[in-house]
Amino acid sequence: MPKAARLITADDILPLATYAAERKARRAAIVELKRRRRLAVGPYATLHFECFETMWMQVQEMLYIEKGGDAQLADELAAYNPMIPKGAELTCTLMFEIEDEFRRARILSRLGGIEDSLVIRLGPITVRAVPEGDVERTKADGKTSAVHFLHFPFTPEAIAAFKSPVVEALIAFEHPDYGHLAVIPPVTRAALAEDFAG
Repeated sequence: MPKAARLITADDILPLATYAAERKARRAAIVELKRRRRLAVGPYATLHFECFETMWMQVQEMLYIEKGGDAQLADELAAYNPMIPKGAELTCTLMFEIEDEFRRARILSRLGGIEDSLVIRLGPITVRAVPEGDVERTKADGKTSAVHFLHFPFTPEAIAAFKSPVVEALIAFEHPDYGHLAVIPPVTRAALAEDFAG
């Protein structure tokens, strides 16, 4: 099982004082990792593909900022462990980054159901995103959230296609009001391929 597929446990968590001393160096290291795992699609959407390291950092940061100790740790592990890919999937945090509050509200009000419209295309193979089942991200009035947590479940055939340099890899929104796509660049593709077992 790849490191990316294992869950974070209490044994992985650094004591607060140790993390505080190492925080600057660890944050600098994670920036480069995240850069290779980030992809903009269209003018507003950014996909942050998650892994063990990004989720470990998120847990450590939450504990550092909120200082809730062991009582907080269980909640953080329950929140972030599901987003670690399990060997036959990719996971990502989808964020719509629109600074102006009124513009953001207007755009998000037209993007209801967008969490169900994201696909990875690998030649003839399509891998459709599955929203994390934590909460409903699109409200009854059609407005969607600015943040979504998504899983892309891969078949063995899709994994082989993703790893093949001769198969083009695209990520696309199939939404009537956000029909954007992007080629997954080689550096990102290589980083994400490490999330698959075998």
